[in-house]
Amino acid sequence: MIAARAVKIREPGGPDVLELTDTTVRDPGVGELRVRVEAVGLNRADLLQRQGLYPAPPGAPTDIPGLEYAGVVDALGPDTPGWSLEEPVFGICGGGAFCTHLVVHHREALRRPMGLDAARAAAIPEAFVTAWDALVLQGGLRAGDTVLVHAVGSGVGTAALQVAKAHGATVLGTTRTRDKLGRCLPLGLDGGVVVTDGTFAEAVLELAPDGVDLVLDLIGGAYLQENVNVLAQRGRILALGLQGGAFGELPLGALLQKRGGILASTLRARPLEEKITLAQRFQRELVPRFVSGALRPVIEDVLPMAEVREAHARMEANGNLGKIVLRW
Repeated sequence: MIAARAVKIREPGGPDVLELTDTTVRDPGVGELRVRVEAVGLNRADLLQRQGLYPAPPGAPTDIPGLEYAGVVDALGPDTPGWSLEEPVFGICGGGAFCTHLVVHHREALRRPMGLDAARAAAIPEAFVTAWDALVLQGGLRAGDTVLVHAVGSGVGTAALQVAKAHGATVLGTTRTRDKLGRCLPLGLDGGVVVTDGTFAEAVLELAPDGVDLVLDLIGGAYLQENVNVLAQRGRILALGLQGGAFGELPLGALLQKRGGILASTLRARPLEEKITLAQRFQRELVPRFVSGALRPVIEDVLPMAEVREAHARMEANGNLGKIVLRW
């Protein structure tokens, strides 16, 4: 065991239920690393967990949020070949990243390249693995496709925009504020729609008259019918979030006529072996693009961990473009 500091959820509620407190973290077991965490990316899932709406999966702390981290290896468990103490590392975990120390499986951890500091590294895993897995591995993104990214100014949205452009796609985006659309143009956004009343199909079809091949949807039920309306023939909806509710009207006749499809995905609840496979492929195929500068995390702000309540409040207000990162 090692003494540690953590952000804990005292009880379900607003940002004021978050407390910085002392805790302990166990030693790593077989195949595990203990990481001394330097920075953590904030995600919507952390807000939901704080509110009591998104419980941690089995094995993850119920009262310590945090799905992505960056730091250095602090301790090695048995059977962790190739790793060394103080080696820079980053990655995704099922929870507990808002702690100065974190135990992870060594095959799920990502090696952090030289030149990629902890703050930028902590802003990468959840957003870019989610976007890349959904668009490329599940959605079958191809060069020449047209992609519609909802909440394009969010962490996952800005990551999806870059991943789609890197694969030769045309990318359209929606937000609720015009300012965010303008700030996404340097990332390669080809066109955008400000959604004020929950409708967007007519405006999207003016930009893409034949419809879109992929819809990356972080909103959920409120957008379901409009999503079907904008699909091209054989288009696919990739559902990743439920900010707009878990239920919506599905125009099944239109979906059948377009021979469209709906896929839904989450990373947090996947089996360890599936997460390991995904992490190792991400290490090979995408991490070098962050070194070259072809991909980059979009960071709104980096705050000290003492300001974690403010960070939660800012994300809830939807004013941030990209990620909010907290540092120990």
